[in-house]
Amino acid sequence: MARYMIPCLLGLEKLVGDEVKRLGLTGVRVENGRIFCDGTDTDCARLNINLRCGARVLLVLGEFPARSFEELFQGVKAIAWEDYIPKDGAFPVKGYSITSQLHSAPACQSIVKKAMVERLKGRYGLEQFPETGAKYQVRFSIFKDRLVIGLDGSGEGLYKRGYRAVGVEAPLRETLAAAMVLLSRYRGRDPFCDPFCGSGTIPIEAALIAKNRAPGLERSFDAQKWAFLPQNAWLDAAEEAMDKEFHGKYDIWGGDIDPRAVDIARSNAVKAGVEDCVRFEVADMKDFRRDSPYGQLVTNPPYGERLMDRAEAEALYRELGRVWQRLPDGWRTLVLSSHTEFERTFGRPADKKRKLYNGMLKCDLFMYGKTC
Repeated sequence: MARYMIPCLLGLEKLVGDEVKRLGLTGVRVENGRIFCDGTDTDCARLNINLRCGARVLLVLGEFPARSFEELFQGVKAIAWEDYIPKDGAFPVKGYSITSQLHSAPACQSIVKKAMVERLKGRYGLEQFPETGAKYQVRFSIFKDRLVIGLDGSGEGLYKRGYRAVGVEAPLRETLAAAMVLLSRYRGRDPFCDPFCGSGTIPIEAALIAKNRAPGLERSFDAQKWAFLPQNAWLDAAEEAMDKEFHGKYDIWGGDIDPRAVDIARSNAVKAGVEDCVRFEVADMKDFRRDSPYGQLVTNPPYGERLMDRAEAEALYRELGRVWQRLPDGWRTLVLSSHTEFERTFGRPADKKRKLYNGMLKCDLFMYGKTC
């Protein structure tokens, strides 16, 4: 039995919890900014390859109270690190502490590293460790004097799908884009449109969801080099994911006024393997029209704090409100914005709002439509 923790952006906890349950893991517990679950060693591969909205996958090796440096040191030293980290393994330490007596993260990192070295010295008979082998990134969190510590199996964050080698200004993380698509309830049947597509992240994530294509198939993970995990788990997880893919025709469209952004979006779609089911065009948002009775408009327009001044942003939102009024009643519209007066400038209160974070920027997802 293995215990996992999946950190995520605030506001996405339920989505990630649902993803984990669909993968068949048990003991799912949802907390602020993270999800715990139970599985097997092979689930490290399945989680990394399949999760759309989680930030990374941690194999949990210890949970205990840490109210003092001595308690922290002894708790970390008691973990059987030698069962996971070989003699030449690199084991850097990262962590944070919130509302706890041990409030200095750098000091805690130093204590954790020292305790691990002491444990491994006794098992391997070494005074110094070369750390020239595979990477075993240690991550810990201390919240209200309780520590959770484990190994980061992802390496780079899961938002790095492998398709966005280049981008345009103020990119949207892929994990958040996927969450917006899922919250729109898009399933590949109706038209899906983004009139501010930028480098194409939202339409590309919509295409991956429509095809049921696992987002982690085109990248590597640190845990692939861990000797204690079954090496066939990664190939098995990839084959399992590919067997579940759908193949159909989809009406997914992205438009942007910037020709360079559209070129990048097309290139990213090719890298993601979805160029056959998503179209990108140079287009002005104010000219957007659709006659289909049902559809999804999901977009991340420029925020005043990100790309333009407040007056320009408000003018853009007013124009978007006029575009929305032209859409048939069956359309569902989701707009991500940090603007506190968005609803006023858009011209209508949202049917539903959801607080989300784009990086460190607090935003609201404004949702319009009878079925929101």
